[in-house]
Amino acid sequence: MKLRHSALHVAVLLYLTASLAEAQTPGTARAAPSAVSTAAVVAPSAPPTPPASQVIDVQGGHIRVVTVASGLVHPWSLAFLPDGKTLLVAEAGRLRVIRGDSLDPEAAWSVPAGTSKENNDTLKWLAIHPDFAKNKRVYISHPLSGERGTTLAVGYGTFDGKKLTGFKQIFVADAWETSGNMGGKLLFGPDKTLYVTVGDRDRLCCTGTEDNSLRLKAQSLSNDVGKTLRIKDDGTAPKDNPFVGRADAKPEIFTYGHRNGYGLAFNPETGVLWQAEIGPMGGDEVNILIAGHNYGWPLVSMGRNYTGSLVSEQWYHRDGMDDPRMFWVPSISPSSLAFYTGDKFPRWKGSMLVGALNGQSLQRVSFNQPSQAELREPLLRQLGVRIRDVQQSPDGYLYVATELRSGGTAADGTVLRLEPVDGF
Repeated sequence: MKLRHSALHVAVLLYLTASLAEAQTPGTARAAPSAVSTAAVVAPSAPPTPPASQVIDVQGGHIRVVTVASGLVHPWSLAFLPDGKTLLVAEAGRLRVIRGDSLDPEAAWSVPAGTSKENNDTLKWLAIHPDFAKNKRVYISHPLSGERGTTLAVGYGTFDGKKLTGFKQIFVADAWETSGNMGGKLLFGPDKTLYVTVGDRDRLCCTGTEDNSLRLKAQSLSNDVGKTLRIKDDGTAPKDNPFVGRADAKPEIFTYGHRNGYGLAFNPETGVLWQAEIGPMGGDEVNILIAGHNYGWPLVSMGRNYTGSLVSEQWYHRDGMDDPRMFWVPSISPSSLAFYTGDKFPRWKGSMLVGALNGQSLQRVSFNQPSQAELREPLLRQLGVRIRDVQQSPDGYLYVATELRSGGTAADGTVLRLEPVDGF
């Protein structure tokens, strides 16, 4: 999908990008990558006590925010089991289980030996196999340590209702580095293939250097860096992937030219896959993914390097590369993406929801406004928390995973449920 670049549009983009240096600093935009450590996860400190529930204002009414669970350490990912009552939570190094509104005191699983303990980032995303009722498989992405540094790995275990057992590693990304973002979002498609995002692994991004060598790996098909992958549930590449059969390309690659993809969801109206990804200083994007397409990083970006310079001299468009469907300047650091299809919030039906870390909000994007092309409404800003994940429950409520800050071992993470108030 291409944007139409009128003179006015380009002028507005130039103005917005030129203002990035004043709008952000590297410290507020994104935490610098930490060195790899193999230290064990430290016992969490005492967390603040969140309110059991509170009513907050939103456009057109009010919603109730209910604390379902607290005392979590960096809850990255939420996944509902088909029963609609059991919610799995991936936190730092552990898989937790919420039944109803009660968090099991004991973890259902801990990360395997050899997992990187980078910034307590020891467990990434969860995905429930479409045939869970038969095979009980829960898929997990996590960092993996090795002689070449760290990379992203994917595996699955069998969940018996209390514990995850028999964990089997099925895929290791060719994205080895000594630091840098790994991505790791997992999503099963309608055809039961598994989509996996891999970050650009740029350990030089926040050191004040203009070295572009690591970022350019996202443009090469010979590795998995800066890619969205598509694999089968056994870790092998489907035969209909776009680069299968090319000697110079990894067969698991679905799309390339990404920075750090953190959100994936299929648009319920079109059936097309959408992805949210974190840019540098500004330039966060939502892209519509088409098999085999190039999304530009780092040759095209609306953001700036952490030195303040433009990422690219052709930051708004290059032929042969897909422009984003939308972008944010200044940055919000999009962590997750979902489309609301339930009936609990009729006014939000069809809206896209994007969790924001730096933006400390849940961004609601509506595409059917009568007076404008789209409406962007930041939700939950009153809470002052970073949104890690957003998921719709089978009964139509919204659940979000939050944390107060990035890094550290504080057990300040929560799982919240959003409910309508007074027929909202």
